[in-house]
Amino acid sequence: MCGIAGFVRPGTPDPVDREVLRRMTRTLAHRGPDDEGFFEGEGAFLGHRRLSVIDLEGGRQPLASEDGRVVVVFNGEIYNHQDLRRDLQARGHAFRTRADTEVLVHLWEDEAEGLLPRLNGMFAFALWDRRDRTLLLARDRMGKKPLYWGEFSGEFVFASELRALLQHPLVPREVDADALSSFLTLDYVPTPRCILRGLRKVPGGGYVLVRDGEVREGTYADIPVPPECVDVGPDEAARRVFDALVAATGRRLESDVPLGVFLSGGLDSTAVVAAMAEHVPAADIRTFTIGFDDPTYDESGPARAVADRFGTDHHERTLTGRDAVALVRDCAGIADEPLGDYSLIPTHLLARFAREHVTVALSGDGGDELFYGYPTFAAHRWADRVARVLPRVARERWLPGLVDRLPPSDADWSLEYRLKRLVRGLRHGPFARHFAWIGGLDPALARSVLHPDLRARLTQDPAYPDVEAVVGRVPGRPDDLRTLAVLYARLYLQDGVLVKVDRASMAVGLEVRSPFLDPDMVALALSLPPGLSLKRFSTKVLLRRALKGRVPDPVVRRPKKGFGMPLARWLRTDLKPLLLETLSPRRLAREGTFDPEAVRALVEAHLSGRANLRKELFNLMVFEMWLSRYLL
Repeated sequence: MCGIAGFVRPGTPDPVDREVLRRMTRTLAHRGPDDEGFFEGEGAFLGHRRLSVIDLEGGRQPLASEDGRVVVVFNGEIYNHQDLRRDLQARGHAFRTRADTEVLVHLWEDEAEGLLPRLNGMFAFALWDRRDRTLLLARDRMGKKPLYWGEFSGEFVFASELRALLQHPLVPREVDADALSSFLTLDYVPTPRCILRGLRKVPGGGYVLVRDGEVREGTYADIPVPPECVDVGPDEAARRVFDALVAATGRRLESDVPLGVFLSGGLDSTAVVAAMAEHVPAADIRTFTIGFDDPTYDESGPARAVADRFGTDHHERTLTGRDAVALVRDCAGIADEPLGDYSLIPTHLLARFAREHVTVALSGDGGDELFYGYPTFAAHRWADRVARVLPRVARERWLPGLVDRLPPSDADWSLEYRLKRLVRGLRHGPFARHFAWIGGLDPALARSVLHPDLRARLTQDPAYPDVEAVVGRVPGRPDDLRTLAVLYARLYLQDGVLVKVDRASMAVGLEVRSPFLDPDMVALALSLPPGLSLKRFSTKVLLRRALKGRVPDPVVRRPKKGFGMPLARWLRTDLKPLLLETLSPRRLAREGTFDPEAVRALVEAHLSGRANLRKELFNLMVFEMWLSRYLL
């Protein structure tokens, strides 16, 4: 893993440009602690920070073609680079390194941007063609690796993280009101938007081409959804799924540095351990787990059972409230752009812990989206039926009034919490309601907590406009569950889960690879009938069948349990001073983003125990800490 940054500007380069490039690049030192490199020429300035994983000696960047015409800075891994290398060598191309990055410059020479569909990997890169004065930015199919960009006064800037772009003098420091509204409701800023006005994110499977001052955005690969599902029985489908996972895991084992696995005790990470054990002796697999001092959140026991079953070299550590206080204070620095998923904190601690032993870790990210693992998938068709039967007044007034009388609970996904979320979602359409269930502030509440001046700058309907935009791009609108899987992958996974894992791990220089997100795995999962995975209220049935007999039965049978933490209780105890400091009325009045009285009412309701507003308050705290760190 690495960090990239740079810009292309018209006219004669200024001596200040070199210093700007170095400042931008060096803010990304955490992503690439091993080395740095720069290219300057023809008005292009490219910077690179390197985490050495493959070809430790020869893989320095920026990397150029034999004649120096093509220069690239690359973040990520290309898992099929050996096959691409052999093909290019057969065409007469000569290689000077073993690094996967080098295939990019040779593919560009032969195929220009047509190279992109040939790549199987996780990546974000910038390629500069000195002869044609062309810049290509591209991001992997699922959006694992980040890439921001913007154009200001004819100057085109890009970087792996927002903090690097803030080092460029032309990048604006103005918050985008619509992006902030989406962050409050979704817990993240959805692609292609950015929290700062004028900046954008390259989408997963997308690219940006800059030539002769013109900027062209495009898509080279979308999530494949065939019009019809394949006709296959459950046993054969389970065999195909496990075989595909084993193959995808094998493609992710190339490394010249130590490698391990995040093991939560859940089905997805257990599946990755089982697949990895098909390639290497289990005793050589290093597994890492984070536990909690609150038993309702702790999964260390099931993780330990999996490690014992396979005989892995297992490591675990416990997160306490005191640990969380320190990490919450730094979550804005870890996340870079505001991120309301508070599992960022245990994920970062897990990454920091694993980095003491390895440089690369595999994870189970993507399994829930592809195999219908969230409880919200099971609620999808139930909610449709309820919404058709109940009149609008019952959905919007009677039911909310009824469930609001339930006493709040701080337990992880308590019955009270689930009922209130389910009822909240019934006010929205069949796809948007999922983000009312799993997101942060209700859209109406998000609007009400904004300062009136900022509220006046909103241009979009606050009720989940990003959801309909994604759903509208699903080709042919197959069945609703596969459309829903794509929706989760393009919003919750790309902009929430993968951002969390990338920032939490790269903050300590750890690379994380996700076998479930292999293109072959994604294509297979979305070609299978959803009914093989989702049966009434049983989720991920197909993956459980694939693992039966391979992993302990209690793990196969365990329901989904998220990587959360007891935030509601901590906000009333260990984190209470930080909550009151961050959301104090005086501070909010001075900064002018939120309505102090509206926020004060939320704080008091939570501290008094009248409501569990952990997600709402955490999002507000995250934004305030981000604002203080980067803009004030």
